[in-house]
Order: sequence, then structure tokens, then C-alpha cells
Amino acid sequence: MKSAYELAMERLDKSSPTVKITDAQKKKLADLESKYKAKIAEREIALKADIGKAAEAGEFEKVQELEGRLVSERRDLQAELEDRKQQLRDGKVSKS
Repeated sequence: MKSAYELAMERLDKSSPTVKITDAQKKKLADLESKYKAKIAEREIALKADIGKAAEAGEFEKVQELEGRLVSERRDLQAELEDRKQQLRDGKVSKS
């Protein structure tokens, strides 16, 4: 006799089976992660330098604007990464 847990896991597997990822896909996913990590770091460095300059000049409104822009750009790049990863998993790979 199966436990409730085992029955639930069987139903879950039937409704959304586990997707197998090939070694090539794993490599491409790792490459995407690395590429976007670098993009995010590049934007952070550039914007943090601008934030530092604005803070030294006493432009606190500009500091807040730049910090908001940093958060926004980081979020946008992270969302773009997740979209690209999902496309790769789904087999809809696009160049770039």
C-alpha cells in the first residue's frame, strides 16, 4: 500500500513530468549564467561609480535616481536571463 506522499508524487509526475536537460543544454545554461553575471557586474560598476561622483557633489536626488536605475537594470537583466534560460530548456534557442 502506497503512502499519501507517494500517491501525490505520482499524480504530480503525471501532470508535469520532470524535464531532462542534456549536457549541451547544461553547458549553455552555465554560459548564459556567466554572461549575465558579467553584464550585471559591469552595470553595477559603472553605476556605482556614477553614484559615488553624485554623492561627492552633494547631488542626493541624483544618487537616489541612480540607485533606482541600478535596481531596475539588475532586475531587467535577471528577468532577461530567466527568459533565455527557459527558452533554452524549451528548445527555443536564439542566437546572441
